[in-house]
Amino acid sequence: MRNSLSRKAAYIGAGSGLVVFSLFGLLPGSLLGGAAGIKFAGMLFGFPLDPGLLSRTIVLSSMLVGVMVSGVVIVTAASAAGWLLGRAAEIGMSMQSTHGHIGAHNR
Repeated sequence: MRNSLSRKAAYIGAGSGLVVFSLFGLLPGSLLGGAAGIKFAGMLFGFPLDPGLLSRTIVLSSMLVGVMVSGVVIVTAASAAGWLLGRAAEIGMSMQSTHGHIGAHNR
């Protein structure tokens, strides 16, 4: 069972999740993380923010967290979907091999 179909499908799902993340997840993740960082830094230092190193570090770190969360969510969801499709295909193939061809008894 080391090279099962569900495992291969999970890897394919993870790869497609990385592609989807690079196309649709980087910009929204950094945008939402940056907006949260600006709000957080504004709560700490008050608005308008000074162009200091600490406030910029807070915004940068929150942007990185936003990108990381976006990546983890998208890749995990795509990998889980790939695993589920692979598992369903394995079950379908095992049912077909144990019961013969599905429509064979109707002839």
